[in-house]
Amino acid sequence: MSDPTAFKHAGLHIAGRRRFCAALGSAGLLELGLGWGSSLAPAAAGAADMDPASRNAASKWAEVQEVVGAASRPGLEWRGPTTGPKAMPGKSIAIWADNLRNGGVLGTAVGIREATRQIGWPAKLFHSDGSVAGMENSLARAVASGADGIILLAGDHRRMEPHLRRAADDGKKIIGWHVAALPGPMAASPISLNISTDPLEVARVTALAALLPSRGDIGAIIFTDNSIELARVKAEQMAAVIRAGGGTLLEVVDMPLTAVPQQMRDMTRALLAKHGANWTHALAINDIYFDFAVAQLTAQGQGLSGRELNMLSAGDGSASAILRIMASSFQSSTVAEPLNLQGWQSVDELNRLFYGMPSSNFVAPAHLLTLANIAYDGGPRMMFDPDNGYRDIYRGIWGTA
Repeated sequence: MSDPTAFKHAGLHIAGRRRFCAALGSAGLLELGLGWGSSLAPAAAGAADMDPASRNAASKWAEVQEVVGAASRPGLEWRGPTTGPKAMPGKSIAIWADNLRNGGVLGTAVGIREATRQIGWPAKLFHSDGSVAGMENSLARAVASGADGIILLAGDHRRMEPHLRRAADDGKKIIGWHVAALPGPMAASPISLNISTDPLEVARVTALAALLPSRGDIGAIIFTDNSIELARVKAEQMAAVIRAGGGTLLEVVDMPLTAVPQQMRDMTRALLAKHGANWTHALAINDIYFDFAVAQLTAQGQGLSGRELNMLSAGDGSASAILRIMASSFQSSTVAEPLNLQGWQSVDELNRLFYGMPSSNFVAPAHLLTLANIAYDGGPRMMFDPDNGYRDIYRGIWGTA
């Protein structure tokens, strides 16, 4: 199948990603390798009979197929660390979770629990209800718990940093999962590191997967939560790719994740009334939007009359999303986070911080979970869990195998 370096060839370099976060526009699209012309209609004739514009369009769609194919391959080899410090004894950690109703948060917390049992650290969980008051109260309790390290699961680092500076000054080591727009070290922050897949890569793969089957003939609505920096960046990237690929972006809906259970059904009904058959694809920064949209879609007769909205998620690979994909019901894909793996990675990165070492710089590649590959990498267990031996590798690094 396609070359695993396809993302690099398509322009997803670190510098390009950070420039994208600063500004969107035609220059940014060229930076990402998406400087397509206004028409990408497939050509009916053979390559030799195509005019130059048609040949260029066909070449671009072949590149898209390569990117989507690379992201869909099961069983990718381990690309993370293979060496590092042994487990530091006598440490304890606090796990702070923004909202355990979020499947991504819950899945990562489970992975952390699994890893802390292996490395021998006691861990205590503190969780918020997703509100500002809930965040401040539960975060204060996590900081006051006496733990040597804190792992933050979701939330926006800008809101949390004022509450964490004293903890960092007192020597506590702090890392986050999905707390900032990009993965990697966080300069001038009490949070040393943000763990996630690359949100631009994730969003790009999601949007390209939506565009590819019809060569751009889609009408899309994107659901996001702009109060979260990571979500905003994903949504902006998906919007840019849809437009560059010739699709129609009907609108972007800003709905806080905490409000989805109360608002998504009514929003779905209103959007169906507004856009009708022009709305062919729903893209979201998290599967939870679709959990609450499907009931309304079914009530409106979709899935029974032959017409069915195509849903694609740029995270996180929830059990309900996997069930929809397995049943070929509404959702065709999710770019699943390796949540359990990232829980283990969080513990390993914290161990490196305790030793004063830099991070491993590991960023898990984006993986497009579809009906074609769902039998692999944990899919039968209703999760994306890469079958690459990461548990044994981390145990070997820590000396706990």
